[in-house]
Amino acid sequence: MKYILFILFTVLTNAAAQVMLKQGMLSLGPLSFTADTFIARIFQVVFNPWVFAGLATFVISMVSHLYVLSKVELSFAYPFLSLAYVAVAVFAYFVFHEDLNAWRIAGIAFICVGTILIAQSGMSSHEDRPSLEAAGAKTAKIGSPS
Repeated sequence: MKYILFILFTVLTNAAAQVMLKQGMLSLGPLSFTADTFIARIFQVVFNPWVFAGLATFVISMVSHLYVLSKVELSFAYPFLSLAYVAVAVFAYFVFHEDLNAWRIAGIAFICVGTILIAQSGMSSHEDRPSLEAAGAKTAKIGSPS
């Protein structure tokens, strides 16, 4: 469980990125693309300060997630990313005054219960397990014949 803080950092930066992207798109308004304006619109979107900050935050989130994946099992770490939906729904309610109705709250509750069950299943880090090579297993190299 020593990597849980990194996992939660990944979740929160992922959710923060979504909020920033939404704010950026609200500031831009509805988009329309034509053949003449396609490239200009792409630059307008990407270089909007909120969108750019959101994309940068996604990069930070991804780097954190890669670190986590180097330490724990994928089947343990990945389900925690569903908590980003919970965080986004709560942020959207408070920041953008989006609807948080009974169905969404029920869905959020199911996500939280599922994540708690996965967390209770325990995790083993890559450091806690012997490597496949040390156990005498043969590993396949991608792109090379077996």
